[in-house]
Amino acid sequence: MANYTGPKVKLSRRVGVPIADIPKHTQRQLTAPGQHGFRGRRLRDYGVRLNEKQKLRYHYNVLEKQFRHYLEKASRAKGNTGDVLLTLLERRLDNVIRRLGYARTIWGARQLVSHGHVQVNGRKTDRPSFSLNVGDEITVKKESGQKLVRENLESLPGHEVPAWLSFNPSNLTASVVSEPTTDQVPFDVNLNLIVEFYR
Repeated sequence: MANYTGPKVKLSRRVGVPIADIPKHTQRQLTAPGQHGFRGRRLRDYGVRLNEKQKLRYHYNVLEKQFRHYLEKASRAKGNTGDVLLTLLERRLDNVIRRLGYARTIWGARQLVSHGHVQVNGRKTDRPSFSLNVGDEITVKKESGQKLVRENLESLPGHEVPAWLSFNPSNLTASVVSEPTTDQVPFDVNLNLIVEFYR
C-alpha cells in the first residue's frame, strides 16, 4: 500500500496548520510550499473543504481510500457523521500510541506498531489501522520496544494523556476507558466542511 515518505513539514505548509506537535512543525512560519512560499489565489468553497479534509487525513496519516471507508462507516452509524468519523480515526492503534506519548509523531507510532512492538490484549498487533474498543489493554513487548518508548516519553515533558485513556508509566501499560469525544481531540478541524466535501 502506498504511503507518503517525503518531507512531513511540507504537508503542514500545504494545509497551513501544524499536523504534528513537534517543534519542527509548530515553531516555524507555515508558508505555502516552495522556496519563497508562493501565495496563490484565495480558495473557493471547494478548495476550503478540500483543505479541511486534507488536514484531517494528514493528521491521522491515512490514505484517501481509507478515509472514504471511514466516512462511509460513519455515515451508516447513529449520531453526527463528523463526530463519529473523528471517533473512528481517534481509536486507530497508531493514533492511540501517539496520544499515549509512546511515539512523538503519528509516523513514529505507525513504525512502532508495524515493527511488532505493541500488543493488544496480550496479542501482537502490527496493523496501525487496528481499531480499539473500550476495555482493550495495550502493552509494549519487553526488551524490544520498552527502551525506545521510555526515551520517547522522556523527550515529551509535560505530555498529557487524554481522559479516555488510562496509562500506567511504571510498566508501560494502558487501556481504553471510554469512547473519545470531539472536545478531547487536540486538533482543530471543521468536520461539517469535510462531510460536505463528499456530498
